[in-house]
Formats: sequence, structure tokens, C-alpha cells
Amino acid sequence: MELSKKAKQIAPSTTLAITAKAKKMKSEGINVISFGAGEPDFDTPQYIKDAAIDAINNGLTRYTPASGIIELKEAICNKLRKENGLEYSANEIVISNGAKHSIYNALMAICNPGDEVIIPVPYWVSYPELAKLVDAIPVFIHTDEKNQFKINIEELKNKITPKTKAIIINSPSNPTGTVYTEEELSKIAEIVVENDLIVISDEIYEKLIYDGYKHISIASLNKDIKERTIVINGMSKAYAMTGWRIGYTASNKEIASLMANIQSHATSNPNTIAQYASVEALRGNQKEIEIMRKEFEKRRNFMVDRINKISGLTCVNPLGAFYVMVNITNLKGKMFNGKSILTSLDFANVLLEEEKVAVIPGDAFGDDNYIRLSFATSLEQIKEGLDRIDSFIQKIK
Repeated sequence: MELSKKAKQIAPSTTLAITAKAKKMKSEGINVISFGAGEPDFDTPQYIKDAAIDAINNGLTRYTPASGIIELKEAICNKLRKENGLEYSANEIVISNGAKHSIYNALMAICNPGDEVIIPVPYWVSYPELAKLVDAIPVFIHTDEKNQFKINIEELKNKITPKTKAIIINSPSNPTGTVYTEEELSKIAEIVVENDLIVISDEIYEKLIYDGYKHISIASLNKDIKERTIVINGMSKAYAMTGWRIGYTASNKEIASLMANIQSHATSNPNTIAQYASVEALRGNQKEIEIMRKEFEKRRNFMVDRINKISGLTCVNPLGAFYVMVNITNLKGKMFNGKSILTSLDFANVLLEEEKVAVIPGDAFGDDNYIRLSFATSLEQIKEGLDRIDSFIQKIK
């Protein structure tokens, strides 16, 4: 029996594989410290949980329109207007089962077989695979940490061909923490408009920005780029609602209609109870969100300072999200207890086995010279984990 050739071409998630291995070791009673987390370690704020309980008690548990309830769409429109300077109507919003689902819907709506989607490297692990799922071709544009992992405009121009359909922008970025300025986004927007492209702007980490920087949505720059942008956002990161699975898109009506139609057949509506909880999340007091952001900033400051004091490791200061990309170039080609460290996966596996510390290999993000550490864990765990990494590296020959 021959199974799907397309499915066989989709790479499994390395981030999930390492995390699963670490969890298995923990279940066996091993003291593992994990820097793999792609979700806040905070609990969902109580006012959001209360709204979900109220929805259940009030019988709000049935199907909703495939693209989401009007109350949540209106709350999102209000949020986009107040926080991002973006004007959208409810029929330009599509609620989905998490931001990843939103990105999939977006690619399904805009891509034809053979279309090219430009993806900056390092990238979030799912971008290339999502492009492949819709028969598009991921085209990679490599970035440099000396430039904060930002797109080089001349290289972007060189990557555009007659087959280019879209570019994915992730600001703040997973895994690099890159935050684009208004000036930088304006240069990208100019190229997008000139070449009749579409931007998929993944803004899921927008509320997790540090050092006084401000999030700018590329769609807010002018009418031309807004018409060509699909804004991706959701509840997972800022509101510690990863398991609630609510993401959303904002786009022009034609694209929104296509995404809603696709979703109606693929999944029907997103979770009804989680939608009502999300309404309250957006409308309610945002103080707890700021408390979480400040704690993340505190952890980031400690992690970056400590990493750069470990011989053989370096990192740049991420301005957003909750990850640090750590350069391990100086350690590749070395040995530990007879085991070669030739790749970032080698490094991650040996570190987990020998020091019981889980990190994500940079190969998962398209750059094998790095590992990714998440600071979405307690400061105590961060300190202990980095001490173990320091000890590990001192033993490497």
C-alpha cells in the first residue's frame, strides 16, 4: 500500500521530540531541567478561566459559525484598532484552532502548487512544513546574528522570482527574539508592494517585548501593504492560553472568505468555550499580562548575561519572545566522553544524556550553529540549568 508522498516529506518536529524525551526522563524520576518550552510557565489568568466556566454553566457549548463568534471578532477588531492602529471589520477576521492553524489556513488560501514562500532563517520549525503541505516551495533567506537575525534587503530582492507568492515575517521572532523597527518593515513593505506579493505577519509574541521597544505591525504602515498582509495572532503566548487553541487572522475580505470556507470543511469552528474565554481575555484587565512580561524580561537579562560568561558560548540579546539562540560554533567538532559533537543535535543529545539538560538543536530552525534555550521557566531552574551547561562545556575536549 502506497501512502501519501506529501505526508512522507513532512519532517517531524525536533522541538517536540526533544521535549518528549526530556518528559520521559522526568517521568522516570530523573532530575531534568528543560529549556525547550515553547509556552509560558504561568497559569492562565483566573478571570479568563472564570469566563470559560461561566460559558459552560450558561450552556454556551454548541457549534459556532466556522470562522468564530461575532463577540470575539469584535473584541479582536477593537484590540487591533487600539493597540495596532489597524481598522478591520468582523468579516475580515477568522478565528482558528491556534495560530499555527491560522498560518495553515492562510497558506491554503493564497498558494497554488509551485508557488514560492520566502522564509527567513532561523525560522520557526513549522513554517517550511506548512508551506510543503499546501504544495508551495519554501525559499530560505539566511540572516546574520551580527544584524540581529534580520532580513538583508538586497538578499530579499535576490530571492524574488516570478513564482514568489509570499514572505513570512515573525516579529517578535521564535527562535531569535528579533523585533523589526518601523523603518525596517517599511523597506520590506515597499518590496512586497512592488513585486505584488503577500505578507504573512506572525505577531503571536507581540506583547512580549523588552527594553522599551514597541511592536509594529507591518499592516499598519499604509493601505497598500495592509491589503497585502495577513496578520496572524492568538491567545497562546501573551495570555498563557496555549492549550485553549485560539488563533486568528486579519486580512482583506477576499482572503478571509477563502480561509473561512477552508476551515468550515477542515475543522468547523474553533473550541466554543475557549472563544468565550478569549473575549474576556481581550476585554479584561491586562495587568497580569504585564506582570508576566516583566518576569520574562528579568529572566532574559539573567540568561543572556550568564551565557556570555560561559567559555565557548555566545548569544545576542533577544528583544522579544522568550528564547535565546546560543552560538555553539566553537564547540562543534569536539569530543565528550568519546562522543563526537559534530552537529547541534549531537550537542543537544549529549547534554541531555550527560547533564540532564534539554535544549533544542538549531538544525530544527534551519541553522545548525545554534541551540535554542527558552526562558519560559523559573529563574531557579534557569540558574541550575546554565550551571550544568557550564560544567558540561568545561569537560568537552
